[in-house]
Amino acid sequence: MLTEEQVRELLCYEDLIPAIRKALMDFSAGRVQQPVRSILRVGSGWFGVMPAAYGSVMGAKMVTFYPGNAELKKHTHMAMIQLFRSDTGEPLVTMDGRLITEMRTAAVSAVAIDHLAPAEAKVLAILGSGVQARSHIRALAGIRRFTEIRVWSRTPDHAQQFASEIGGRVKATAEQAVVGADVVLALTSSPQPILKGEWLSPHAMVCAIGAATPDRRELDEEAMHGAVVVESREAAMKEAGDIVLARAQVRAEIGELLNGAVLERGERAVVFKSVGIAVEDIAAAKLVYDKLSKER
Repeated sequence: MLTEEQVRELLCYEDLIPAIRKALMDFSAGRVQQPVRSILRVGSGWFGVMPAAYGSVMGAKMVTFYPGNAELKKHTHMAMIQLFRSDTGEPLVTMDGRLITEMRTAAVSAVAIDHLAPAEAKVLAILGSGVQARSHIRALAGIRRFTEIRVWSRTPDHAQQFASEIGGRVKATAEQAVVGADVVLALTSSPQPILKGEWLSPHAMVCAIGAATPDRRELDEEAMHGAVVVESREAAMKEAGDIVLARAQVRAEIGELLNGAVLERGERAVVFKSVGIAVEDIAAAKLVYDKLSKER
């Protein structure tokens, strides 16, 4: 049984990002068994179960999402992961999954940005100033070098604190942060759109992360008329409010593009909509388990 602190000692982006890239490629190539997550709504939150079989391991993440926890100064996402051997079914390890969820989400974005963002991208806009904003900055440190980082948050004090930590500049409105940006990270818990498509440059790339249920969205319909890329078509069409509510057309899975497919984007921004899929958690947990096994 591994605690969050033990997971933290074993997991780093240098190893995680390549593992996530491979997992996404394997998923789109049909080398992963994975149903869409099962969700049970409980009170003001939900409880999800995310199973997958991937190579020598199989397992499941059990995750909760309670948006109201932010006001209680508690994590909005909490989780546990269990791994088993896929050949015998023997249990291998149980570990805290909150940090893995945090880090693999940012690692997925890093993979997408590395592949989809313009090579000359220099201006980064971050909408949000919470856990994911910080994890994304850490994950992107080894992927891209931005000369300007703009920060906007619905809570100005949080935006100022975060911007001070990373050397960014606070913008008074989301529009001021987004206009002219090469890469935009939407990382809020807003249930309503905070990013308008009319603000986006045709060459821009957006990572839409925050809206994790079919009734919430961060991007308006115009933004979702760009070239939309997802982790899993099946999961996105069921779970991503940004896609469901805008009736957006999915152009490709990121794994397909990593495997060599070409994205026809035209003169439109690229929107990578991430909902999180089980193989990402299983790949990250296996990475932790393998490191632990080597140390022993």
